[in-house]
Amino acid sequence: ELQVDTHLICQEMGVSRSGYYSWLNRPESNQKKENKMLIQKVKEIHKGTYGLLRVLMNLKDLGHSCGKSRVHKLMKNAEISGIIKKRYKVRTTDSNHSDPIAPRIFQTEEPATHPTKPNQLWASDISYVPTLEGFLYLATYLDIFTRKVVGFSMSESLETSLILDALKMALGREKASEVGLTSHSDRSCQYASEIYRKRLENLHIQASMSRKGNCYDNAFAESFFSTLKKDPV
Repeated sequence: ELQVDTHLICQEMGVSRSGYYSWLNRPESNQKKENKMLIQKVKEIHKGTYGLLRVLMNLKDLGHSCGKSRVHKLMKNAEISGIIKKRYKVRTTDSNHSDPIAPRIFQTEEPATHPTKPNQLWASDISYVPTLEGFLYLATYLDIFTRKVVGFSMSESLETSLILDALKMALGREKASEVGLTSHSDRSCQYASEIYRKRLENLHIQASMSRKGNCYDNAFAESFFSTLKKDPV
């Protein structure tokens, strides 16, 4: 059995033996107790997918008031983190076409182009949802001001009707005045098609498109899909 010379160790560390034994027998602090309780709640909330911000949001909903840095440290020490999306991606964007391209009215890097109230600017995009029977394509319209999905549509094909159905839902649910509304998207063939451009024109909705190959120009819609896929779909 290993023999420990407590007196010698205390001398080397520059502390008194009485102080050491006082620390050793000291009851667990309230902060440590709270940290144990919090990390248990985090493990219940995490579900194998949630990252720091979503964990914080759920803790707040449960009535636990705690700082971001504190929860981050607890999650790091417990080796808890959100999952990272796999790189594999189904192709939903085809920008190799000869249809007209709308100007980039909405610019993520220019606050002056951002909306100041709901139903001024909707960002649209198409992604996919894997199912046991194959992929379903999902089109959404996201209100940039409220970050609310105002309209969506799902289909087994990437025809333009997918985004038209989502647009129809958005207009019906929001009862928005089309005048002054801008629809922002990437340059894919569905958004550049004549039938879609005519629909926007008839509704007096202004079209805006991202730069070629620049996903940051439609970052809000891309971010929504990223969050959707990191959670159980």
